[in-house]
Amino acid sequence: MAARTWVIDAANVVGARPDGWWRDRPGAAARLHARVLRLLAAADWPADLAGQDEAPARVVLVLEGAARAGVEPGTVSPRARPPDAHPDEAHPDGNGSPDEETDGPRAAGVTLAVVHAPGAGDDAIVAEAGDAEPPVLAFTSDRALRERLVEAGARVRGAGSLWALLDET
Repeated sequence: MAARTWVIDAANVVGARPDGWWRDRPGAAARLHARVLRLLAAADWPADLAGQDEAPARVVLVLEGAARAGVEPGTVSPRARPPDAHPDEAHPDGNGSPDEETDGPRAAGVTLAVVHAPGAGDDAIVAEAGDAEPPVLAFTSDRALRERLVEAGARVRGAGSLWALLDET
């Protein structure tokens, strides 16, 4: 069954790639946000979408600590970009609002919510998974967090599986 909601442990996903993220945590969060938007707006969905064949209805990106400065909290709808657009480029109108002419077929109805964890990111991630419309798929490689998420009823995939999807778009 396809997950209706994805919950992403941004700190863990960003930390899974040693690309210098530690020198610019807000920038790393902004780049991950842009990559997730690009995935959700893709006209051609990756073949193996973490074991499901359709887009989630909602994706929650949880940011903590210094990374919170990289992306404002709130919800946007992904917009399709031209195939040659860089993943960090802004939407054509700059605000992420839906537009029938630019939404990819998979982006229709999908939302990306950015949540700023007020304290421990793990607590916010578990709370988001517990409050989300099931089924829920969470992305983290943190073992202790994985156990808490499973107890909350979520399925869990590692950070590498999300990066594999992001790399396909």
